[in-house]
Amino acid sequence: MLNLLLSLLGTYALICFGAWVLHRYFLYMPDKKRYAPKDVGLAEVEEITFEGRGGVKLIAWYLPARRGKPTLLYFTGQSGSTANRARKIEAIAASGYGVFMLNYRRFGGSGGWPTEANNIADAVAAHAYLEEELGVSPRNIVAYGESLGTGVATRLALLRPVKALVLEAPFTSVVDVGRQVWWFLPLRLVMTDQYRTIDRIGSVKVPLLIVHGARDSMIPVAQARQVYAAANEPKTLAILRRGDHNDLFDHGAWGKVTAFLDTREPVLRPAVVRPVYVEQVALAS
Repeated sequence: MLNLLLSLLGTYALICFGAWVLHRYFLYMPDKKRYAPKDVGLAEVEEITFEGRGGVKLIAWYLPARRGKPTLLYFTGQSGSTANRARKIEAIAASGYGVFMLNYRRFGGSGGWPTEANNIADAVAAHAYLEEELGVSPRNIVAYGESLGTGVATRLALLRPVKALVLEAPFTSVVDVGRQVWWFLPLRLVMTDQYRTIDRIGSVKVPLLIVHGARDSMIPVAQARQVYAAANEPKTLAILRRGDHNDLFDHGAWGKVTAFLDTREPVLRPAVVRPVYVEQVALAS
């Protein structure tokens, strides 16, 4: 019996070690191919190449904003590349907003390897490039995160001045998301990259919008409610009743974003706008 127990413990330890070594392969699923914006029908979008931490070459797609509109510093989810978000860029452009969408390391032709630390450092570098090289004032930069990118955008909002923070399908942490499947593993111990938004959102001081699908099959809407409850005012929560995880723009997410941003004051002025509740939602206790 003792030998069996020791064997089981040894097997479990090996599984945990494997999870520690391999968890980033499950967390980051890049499309490494480099596309030109025109290849996906975005003739007005410019490809930008700049350096991230350590001199790594990073690629972003950029479309300037029309006069009087802010620019979204956009961080994508865990898979694909900027090319997979072409229809989102079209919607953003049609409303006159600018967008600077980053390809994480190993995504869409960018060099290096993605980690939480690298992604945060590269987000800061992207903000600096947008401000210093492209001339976009921080009061006109909106930190925008989608899924995994919500963790990146939240950290950026703490490290650099931005007009507002928009989180599309946020999580409390990737550990909490992973526990839905890997409940038998001590993920808090084996995962190096945890993106613990729930621990940081309370320090964000700029206006916040959270958009989430009520039918999200990857990140439970309860996690978005937890993030919202922990955040400061002014804040807005939009729950799209028919929305899943990757289809929120199909169910009105962009309309919620524009309604929110069109009422925001610049970050360098005192916040005076009270939160606007776009839907009745029940907050988790």
